[in-house]
Amino acid sequence: MNNRRIVPFIIVGVIAFFVLIGISSSLFFTLEATERAVIFYKFGDGLDKETILQPGFHTKAPWNDLIVFDVSEVTADEQMDINDKSGLQIHVDVTVRYTPFTDKIGYLYEKFRTDYANRLVIPEVRSMTRQVLARYTAEEIYSTKRAEVENMVKSETEKILNANFVEAKAVLIRSIILPDQIRTSIQNKLQQEQEALAYQYRLDKEKSEAERKRIAAEGESRANNIINNSLTDKLLKMRGIEATLELAKSPNSKVIVVGSGKDGLPMILGGN
Repeated sequence: MNNRRIVPFIIVGVIAFFVLIGISSSLFFTLEATERAVIFYKFGDGLDKETILQPGFHTKAPWNDLIVFDVSEVTADEQMDINDKSGLQIHVDVTVRYTPFTDKIGYLYEKFRTDYANRLVIPEVRSMTRQVLARYTAEEIYSTKRAEVENMVKSETEKILNANFVEAKAVLIRSIILPDQIRTSIQNKLQQEQEALAYQYRLDKEKSEAERKRIAAEGESRANNIINNSLTDKLLKMRGIEATLELAKSPNSKVIVVGSGKDGLPMILGGN
């Protein structure tokens, strides 16, 4: 009799066990290191945008919806044909690296759901790239102002994405393909400019050397003038006498004075 009373409880327990197993995926969940999540409460206040669930083990009511975001950095490549400032069509390959603000994924989901890449990032990157490149000529984009163009595309893309809870880590122009004729023309022009700069450098160097020589010659001329103006007859005679006396003191010299030399200086003959 007692066994008959236990049977219904066993049946209910077995049923409850299988039900629990069936709904366990709705009750328990684990977030990986690169994941964050928010919960939508169907019978409560709706989407809880402020409470961000961190990596680890969590539980929730089975009737509430779990929204999981991958917050690791994402890289997307885009190819597009763009008209430059003069209307010339160029082909551009752009790479964007981005990630959502981890503490704002609830707001991001509210505006774009989890497909924010296709609804926000890619369209804005394409739009900003077109707008910025349309301000420059193909030559500027291809050579002289490429870094400036990249910085401007990144800056203006960041403004839009940041306002929508996404951070643009980098926006890079990987390659720019111009029509062959235009590309050859630009390359020839750049080569000519480099040759002109090299020629100007040589001219400037030669001018600097000529100026240096002129200044040196003027200095030498002024020095000679000063020396010439200071050399009087009396000074020359005095210096000559001093030199003669020093020479006469030499142990290897034999001095013979015969009359007087030119300008009244003694004459020295002979020597060992």
